[in-house]
Amino acid sequence: MLGGYVIVTVSFLYLSILFAIAYYGDRRADQGRSIIASPYIYALSIAVYATAWTFYGSVGRAASSGVSFLPIYLGPTLTFILGWFLIRKIIRISKVNRITSIADFVASRYGKSSFLGGLVTIIAVVGIMPYISLQLKAISTSFAVLQHYPDIVMPAKLGSTPVLQDTALYVAVIMAAFAILFGTRHIDASERHEGMVAAIAFESVVKLFAFLAVGLFVTYGIYGGFGEVFSRAATDPALARLFTLEAAGGYSSWISLTLVSMAAIVLLPRQFQVLVVENVDERHIKKAIWLFPLYMLLINIFVLPIAFGGLLHFSGNTVDADTFVLTVPMAEHFPAIALFTFIGGLSAATGMIIVETIALATMVSNDLVMPLLLRFGRLHLSERKDLTGLMLAIRRSAIIFVILLGYAYVRLIGQSYALVSIGLMSFVAAAQFAPAILGGILWKGATRLGALAGLSAGFLVWIYTLLLPSFARSGWISESFVQGGPWGLALFSPYALFGLSGLDPIAHALFWTMVFNVGLFVAVSLMTTQTMIERSQAVQFVDIFKQTSEGARIWRGTATIGDLRRLSNRFIGETLTDQALQRFERDRGRRLDDAHAADADIVHYAERQLAGAIGAASARIMIASVLREEMHDIDEVMQILDEASQLVVYSRQLEEKSQQLEAATAELRAANERLKELDKMKDDFVSTISHEFRTPLTSIRSFSEIVHDNPDIPVEQRKMFLGTIVQETERLTRLVNDILDLAKMEAGQTDWQLARIEPRNVIDNALAATAGLFAKNPRIKLECRVAEDLPRILVDADRITQVLVNLISNAVKFCDKDNGLITIVGRAEAGSVLVSVRDNGVGIAKEDHKKIFERFRQAGDKLIGKPQGTGLGLPISLHILERFGGTIWVESELGKGATFFVRIPSAASSAELPHPATAAREIT
Repeated sequence: MLGGYVIVTVSFLYLSILFAIAYYGDRRADQGRSIIASPYIYALSIAVYATAWTFYGSVGRAASSGVSFLPIYLGPTLTFILGWFLIRKIIRISKVNRITSIADFVASRYGKSSFLGGLVTIIAVVGIMPYISLQLKAISTSFAVLQHYPDIVMPAKLGSTPVLQDTALYVAVIMAAFAILFGTRHIDASERHEGMVAAIAFESVVKLFAFLAVGLFVTYGIYGGFGEVFSRAATDPALARLFTLEAAGGYSSWISLTLVSMAAIVLLPRQFQVLVVENVDERHIKKAIWLFPLYMLLINIFVLPIAFGGLLHFSGNTVDADTFVLTVPMAEHFPAIALFTFIGGLSAATGMIIVETIALATMVSNDLVMPLLLRFGRLHLSERKDLTGLMLAIRRSAIIFVILLGYAYVRLIGQSYALVSIGLMSFVAAAQFAPAILGGILWKGATRLGALAGLSAGFLVWIYTLLLPSFARSGWISESFVQGGPWGLALFSPYALFGLSGLDPIAHALFWTMVFNVGLFVAVSLMTTQTMIERSQAVQFVDIFKQTSEGARIWRGTATIGDLRRLSNRFIGETLTDQALQRFERDRGRRLDDAHAADADIVHYAERQLAGAIGAASARIMIASVLREEMHDIDEVMQILDEASQLVVYSRQLEEKSQQLEAATAELRAANERLKELDKMKDDFVSTISHEFRTPLTSIRSFSEIVHDNPDIPVEQRKMFLGTIVQETERLTRLVNDILDLAKMEAGQTDWQLARIEPRNVIDNALAATAGLFAKNPRIKLECRVAEDLPRILVDADRITQVLVNLISNAVKFCDKDNGLITIVGRAEAGSVLVSVRDNGVGIAKEDHKKIFERFRQAGDKLIGKPQGTGLGLPISLHILERFGGTIWVESELGKGATFFVRIPSAASSAELPHPATAAREIT
């Protein structure tokens, strides 16, 4: 038989082990040898998410609504898999700014606002109270059930149990002692609580093995495995409905629970504490991405088998489903498993209470009490040289206050709700921080007033739709408030606000809180302007990964280093102050003299040290007061810092302008290089033209002198010389005409005489114009194959003839001189006429084909891979063809000749084309 003394003894021994682990962890940390610098310890500490709700409540929820418990664990898994980079960004921001809590994070982002930090603290304390009460209720209930072994007796309501006989009270006191011993050893709240983290990691292991033990016992000890459990449940009419999504609350419930749990894994104060504040190494998040989801899978794999096993074992709803993990082993008379299960539940509950109270106490101390003392208790504070004792007393009192507040909630209200329902209320409350935090790290335009409006509206709607109905269910206010709305106004019913019905209370509350929260956050941010310090903090938070250093900070004041030392002594003590300043000297490579004036670097460093102890908002106020040498009103101090931070913003703007100037300079430099290239192209073009002019002129001059100086030359030889002179003159004339045509076409001044003509006539005219070239080179043969059915083309006859003349001339020039062959083919193809001119010369490399026409467009560069020609015929041909909608290209290989293709649209296809003269003007 398990008597109360056995349970208490085992529980006390287990809690003693936790104390020992925490003590050992802190001792090792003091010696500089951390035991938590491991990604596995980090992932196990994050598993504090699995509380008594997971251990007891998930089974209870599965027993009533099937798989509806899964979204609570799918959400965190999705956050780690899809949003790990946001977690990493929050961690980096918190380390750089020595953030101590989620309230400190929000306050620091929005101008280090003490008022906003206080609001976040109030929301957290009120919103998380139900969650802390859940843990106390779970411990008290499980203890009451277990001490009646072997009988299974459901405990009376907690409110009816005398206070001095209430297990929850003694657990609360022990947890408060643990949190005080291992959560307030250091005044610097940004320092890691290594002993506490080690104990939480150990508890995560214990609760996992305990849950797996009872799961294996039920699944394989009582039944024959998963198959038997599920098959028996499916054949039971009362249980078969649990396999449907309707039993789980439908799609709206799944979506809302998934979203709210995605936010809760980061935004619950205890999760922010272990995930962000207690993080040892930012790189540990890489392993936590898969380790934490794996833990969630393992601790939930037996939830349905235990729930179905309990429902099959107990009929008639005589046993509370939240206690199935205890009562099923008890019913089978396995006290050892039942006791181990109780210890697992105790681990799940105490781990949450410890971390949550430490996180909330830090928020209450730094973001609520300290700002109030600095505002209203100045005379009292000015008389105390050392405030560390007072600050520790405040933090420890806050721990006691938070735990007793949770106990009061469970005594007065908690017995009216199932465990999961209590936890979900807190989840929705924590979700109210999401817009301000996500907006703060992603959107520079988010303002303090926007965050204030959104948080206030979301919190008020949460109170109206969830907290007040819990009071009604406990008899504190009339039940008619929930059913018919205040004063009978059904439109304002807390479960059907503004007529929105059909949703479960959690989905309904989440929808309306986010509508008001996000709506006002965005709207007010867009309508209001930021102060200078808000802008500065916005840049630091949003662009945290772009910052390579803390940067210069400009400020106004006449404080000395001694003033800053004395201020730090008051809040963090002489020992920590000396260590911090020595670290500053070592890192900066400079000596500090108390008589010297404090510069911006040491002022900011001192502010960061204070922020770790009293929060960012309070640290800002204290530093500002020292710079002015007396305590001023908070609004005046903030105005001073706004003016100072404006210079920081101007400095950043100047840096951005400098970067833009550098970019413009680079563009000018590139343009200058382009001009040099164009200038070189111009020189090459002039050189090419000069060469082409020089060649015929030299020939004409030479043959003319021979004829003139030798009158006795035979007649046949004289005729040959004169014929050559005529040919070179024609060549020179053609070159001049090419240059003039190119210039006119570039200027859009070419006259075009359009007509519908036969392509064969164009080819014949081109052959007639180039007949002299073949007569001069009798070893070059010509083959011409032109189809009879070529459609007419709408072109300028002279211009299109000029294109073919240029192609034939080039072919003659570059074909094989000893055994030359030029082939001309004309055929119809897809509404156009295709003419090709092929030679059997040296050819052109394939990789140079596109380059040829690119350089043609640059008005006359020489052919690549071919002997130098006029350099103008092909560019002119390209311009002419483009005016008629035609194209030109080359196909060739080195050593295999070259084939130039010309495609001209038929007259029918060209009917819709603009007049060439108009097209020329448009292109130009």
